Amino acid sequence: MKQKILDFLKSSKIKFHSKDDMILYFAGRFTKTPKEIKTVIDSLISRGEIYEKRKSEFAVVNDKNFIKGKVIGTAKGYAFLSPISKNLPDFFIAQKKLNGAMDGDLVLAKIISQTEESTECEVVSILENSNKTIVGTITYHNKDAFVIPDNKKITKDIFVPQKLTMQAKPNYRVVVKLNKSRSNHLSGQVIEILGESNDIHSLELGIIREHKLYEIFPEQVLTEARKISQIVSNADINGRVDLRNKKIFTIDGADARDFDDAVSIEMSGNNYILGVHIADVGNYVKYNTSLENEAYTRGTSAYFPNMVLPMLPVELSNGICSLNPNVNRLTLTVEMEIEPSGNIKSYKIYESVICSCHRLTYDQVYKVLCGDKQESENLKDIKDDLLLMNTLSKILEKRRNDAGQLDLDISETYLEVDENFNVSFVKKRERNEAHKLIENFMVVCNEVVAKHFATLKIPFVYRIHEKPVLEKIKDVCLFFNGLGIKTPEIKDITPLFIQELLKLTENKSYTEIANKVMLRSLQKARYLDECLGHFGLALDYYCHFTSPIRRYPDLVIHRIIKETLHKKLTKQRREELADFVLDASYRASETEKNADEAERDVDDLFKAVYIKNHIGEEFEGVISGVQNYGFYVELENTIEGLVRIETLPDDAYLYMEKSLKLKGNSHVYSIGDKVKIKVVNSNVFDRKIDFILA
Repeated sequence: MKQKILDFLKSSKIKFHSKDDMILYFAGRFTKTPKEIKTVIDSLISRGEIYEKRKSEFAVVNDKNFIKGKVIGTAKGYAFLSPISKNLPDFFIAQKKLNGAMDGDLVLAKIISQTEESTECEVVSILENSNKTIVGTITYHNKDAFVIPDNKKITKDIFVPQKLTMQAKPNYRVVVKLNKSRSNHLSGQVIEILGESNDIHSLELGIIREHKLYEIFPEQVLTEARKISQIVSNADINGRVDLRNKKIFTIDGADARDFDDAVSIEMSGNNYILGVHIADVGNYVKYNTSLENEAYTRGTSAYFPNMVLPMLPVELSNGICSLNPNVNRLTLTVEMEIEPSGNIKSYKIYESVICSCHRLTYDQVYKVLCGDKQESENLKDIKDDLLLMNTLSKILEKRRNDAGQLDLDISETYLEVDENFNVSFVKKRERNEAHKLIENFMVVCNEVVAKHFATLKIPFVYRIHEKPVLEKIKDVCLFFNGLGIKTPEIKDITPLFIQELLKLTENKSYTEIANKVMLRSLQKARYLDECLGHFGLALDYYCHFTSPIRRYPDLVIHRIIKETLHKKLTKQRREELADFVLDASYRASETEKNADEAERDVDDLFKAVYIKNHIGEEFEGVISGVQNYGFYVELENTIEGLVRIETLPDDAYLYMEKSLKLKGNSHVYSIGDKVKIKVVNSNVFDRKIDFILA
């Protein structure tokens, strides 16, 4: 039906008075109901296959002259288009060519110019409006109310009629729902009051709402979740492999609340039998339900220092889907026989039921691995299993290291925030052998699942990480040269070559900074319906299967596995899945990026709150970034601040972009240099911290 409508619009010169007229015309022409035709038309518009050229005149999109992408706004009014296609550069969009589109919107644009000197386009259709709501501070002028957006890339204030302000007080932070308008002005109504504009909780909620994230689930979703039984019945177990008599346990952080992966180990001769048992979330979250739609919308759980915004309601995430100890739970098991070399001899994938015997923390496991007598006695029933797991973990790690796996080992931040939003401390998050054990087991499990379905050629969601661009790696080598490191000739960019470069910086003061420079040169991992391999892990096959409670792609994969096991993949179902996994992959990549940005912004807020109490104090740090306006210094606890060029000793500074230096006649500041700084300012509103050299 879609193709028939597209073909007609391409060849016909009929003009319709309205969209409804077009729907009625096609309903009569193809003997379909108006509702069926409307669904097809809406789908074609939302996918950017047709657009409204003029009022009620629809045209078919010519792939050669049109591009889809996300609008990247600027504080100056103009914007850029970041195309969905990774092979295209960004396009400039003049302010008058935005046609109502704002920062973050997914749009269809017509190319105006595409040369080496100029890439410019004009928005013709907004495919997905990411600015249905906007966060800002409300102000009053006489009887009129205006909201000043927190997002500086949205340059227009929003008019709010006084009766639609929810009686928000002046200078309170609010969420505004935008009204549809054909004018160039923005108007809306207040739908949520977050608090005083200088309140830390209000600032945090503002960041979360700016990223369209919410703590509360829609009532329909909660109703569905509450109807799900919290007990595994005999009927649920029927047809599954019963693993309840095996020693299976979870290993997570001390503050974890949902446990979606459990592990077990046995020996078969000299070979290891590793079991990875993942919560069977697909058994409870069915297609085309409110739960499913909400999981698709959220895409991932988001983790903040003082709260978690789960992808699924607590009845599932902390309840029936969480592999809590001493209760029956439904799982999908990947059972692998692994040789002492790390080679996977055979594997099985099946539905199972388990009863976890322990809820372990990384600290407990690490103590056992280090020979702690008290913890070893406490866990004597599984102590040998843990030691065996550690041996296998090191075998698997060596296998991937030999292939060129990149272990950039960049520290994550751990912040402790109390109920009054005071930050007790900021430090690097610990990563020890226990963490690596679980990481290695999950990676090999994901590899096995991806290879299995790639071989079967079943539509699937893969986790891919593409090869870096040559120019980026040349820049890294130039930077390393500036540190006095002689780099080898670039013959081919392989994981082993990148690993070789990283080894040249090991055990130096600038090791972590060098790792960050390398990380910035690599492409970002994403989801795709094609199996293109994972460069960073040096794997030809990879997916995300092991966290279906908190990641939507994992949930999609679980459903595909279950349909395959139950032989439900008809030809028609495969065709449906092919469309769905393409859409789900793009959506999951976007929601992951959004959650990452929200988490980073909230971390930066609390870092600014913490360091505000240390203004005037001196710290040692390492130069972590260099720009033409100054350089950034990262402290041992991961807090980063800017030393502005105007505060440096007088000199004629030249910004050397390739080697990441600020070079004067008498002073040189290079990325990786150790410096001593004094904290002079912390702006919690902009999340910016200023240092000066001590």
